[in-house]
Amino acid sequence: MLNVGFFIFDQMELLDFAGPYEVFAVTSELNDDGLFKLFSVSGDGKAIQTVNGLKVLPDYGFGEHPAIDLLVVPGGVGTRDEMNKPAVLEWLSGAQRQARYTMSVCSGARLLGKMGLLDGVEATTHHEVLPHLREIAPQAIIRPEARFIDNGAILTSAGISAGIDLALYLVEKLHGAEIARKTRIYMEYGNWEELV
Repeated sequence: MLNVGFFIFDQMELLDFAGPYEVFAVTSELNDDGLFKLFSVSGDGKAIQTVNGLKVLPDYGFGEHPAIDLLVVPGGVGTRDEMNKPAVLEWLSGAQRQARYTMSVCSGARLLGKMGLLDGVEATTHHEVLPHLREIAPQAIIRPEARFIDNGAILTSAGISAGIDLALYLVEKLHGAEIARKTRIYMEYGNWEELV
């Protein structure tokens, strides 16, 4: 079982978080809750407010969460503030070093870029964030046309709904095409009717 830890923060884009969360949760539910254990982490363990006003209560704060095997870094306008907080970058760096995989969704790539994790590798992000990511991570190889990119331990996706595609890709990478197919059908995502 992989521990999937979601970093959440004020002014996070809701679907950046909720899309991948649903993919991993459904996959686990369809397979007797044995594949993924999901939890969310905020800096102080207190509720955060998303871009559109929804409040989300995290499971943990920075100092009290289980080990993270797959770190999910969503985006949103709040990434502009988070990327300039030393405590956030320190926690993310530690979590990323211990995780097998780190995936960003949308402008979450700003945080990975700020940490130097995109230097010399291909990356993508939301189309409106591409110029800023080029400033933050000038050594990154930006691929604006990509829906998502797998660099092994570091994965990035384009904007918002692309996080669902990357999460489904990871499900297939980790557990095979049949398990990913079942998840896609249950979620009625994309061309799911062709998979029945």
